Amino acid sequence: MNHWACDAIFYHIYPLGLCGAPEHNDFTSAPTPRLEQLYGWIEHLQRLNVNALYLGPLFESSSHGYDTADYYTVDRRLGNNATLTELVATLHTRGIRVILDGVFNHVGRDFWAFRDVLQHRQDSIYCDWFDELTFDRRSLYGDPFAYAGWNGHYDLAKLNVSHPAVKQHLFQAVELWMRDFDIDGLRLDVADCLAMEFIRELRSFCCARRSDFWLMGEVVFGDYRQWVSPEKLHSVTNYECYKGLYSSHVDKNYFEIAYSLQRQFGEGGLYEHMPLYNFADNHDVNRVVSMVSDPAHLYPLYCLLFTMPGIPAIYYGSEWGIAGQKSNGSDRDLRPRLDLTIAQNAPHPHLAPAIARLAHIRRQSPALKYGAYWQAYVAHEQLAFVRQFQEARVLVTVNAAAQPATIPITMPEIAGRQLIDLLNPGEVFWGGDGQTCTITVPPYWARILAVQERV
Repeated sequence: MNHWACDAIFYHIYPLGLCGAPEHNDFTSAPTPRLEQLYGWIEHLQRLNVNALYLGPLFESSSHGYDTADYYTVDRRLGNNATLTELVATLHTRGIRVILDGVFNHVGRDFWAFRDVLQHRQDSIYCDWFDELTFDRRSLYGDPFAYAGWNGHYDLAKLNVSHPAVKQHLFQAVELWMRDFDIDGLRLDVADCLAMEFIRELRSFCCARRSDFWLMGEVVFGDYRQWVSPEKLHSVTNYECYKGLYSSHVDKNYFEIAYSLQRQFGEGGLYEHMPLYNFADNHDVNRVVSMVSDPAHLYPLYCLLFTMPGIPAIYYGSEWGIAGQKSNGSDRDLRPRLDLTIAQNAPHPHLAPAIARLAHIRRQSPALKYGAYWQAYVAHEQLAFVRQFQEARVLVTVNAAAQPATIPITMPEIAGRQLIDLLNPGEVFWGGDGQTCTITVPPYWARILAVQERV
């Protein structure tokens, strides 16, 4: 039986940004329920055919959310624990599952245990909670001790997740999130930095409490098989195909994304049966419209995203083609405040309806959700591949060129069959007599052809 996540279309929101929270937490203000703004987005999510929501960091933190101060309390800039409980309950009634960010590798300097070390120094019982904490030299902040920071960022103190008390604290937080907020899973921040034993124990802990609880990890580099297994994570971020999705269009080189798809998901591929988390952009990288040289390429790009193997995700605002780039090392422009009035003035108003159509087709197609992958044709600006699950077979043809393209398909399995275009209603092709047939694809667009029984 497939996991519920294999049926999911994810929408990714960075709440501190979308809701317009202050950049810094004063830790004294009364909670402000900015999360309630998300109620207004539910109908939009349903129009997009989204059925799963990934909410970025929500717990009390110093600034951007990944510098946690308290794992047990919703950030006062977003509301309180009751605010989140009620929001998740409402989303569930609308058929939308919810996963949260689990930021376990590191904490902020305002984390209560780190503050205790600052106050009590060697006498703090929490010295062992932090990696490489030593009193033989000073930190870059001038503290009378030094410690490991994540990726050279010393505002993020690395936790010693192998310490029993640290694990207990984190696992009890997860238990609270599961019990009180009724969440459906977690995205593990910088999972590639977490000890494998911690990941194994977390998987066992979560699944003992809820068998369908989903764990997805942020992994940028490496062999994804290191992290995904029945004892570790269910999925990881597919950064390899993220890069190929935009650069194949920029370079007019579909051979790049075709190579990745075949390498990952083709017969005998590295991740042939692995439901990776696919995305065109997120809160850490430039918006996809800022990466392609021709905005018209957004359409074939999203066609690929929703038809390739794996689990597709949309980053908030990108369904309208909003721009955003890192600036002087800051991610602020990637995580803007946004409300639904953007739809009235969208930079690319036809993109969201196109994504909604693609999401609807995927949700209705077992072949696209669960099917095997094999390549049928590749050229510089055209790609065709087949997805098949049991008796259901779909032929996908994508054209990134500015002119219509005729794609030759040699595939005996479609001989004598009708090819019903699910993306362009009313258009039907003939599979031919077993020799090569041709599929004409409009510019910057695709066909998703369901192979029907012999006629």
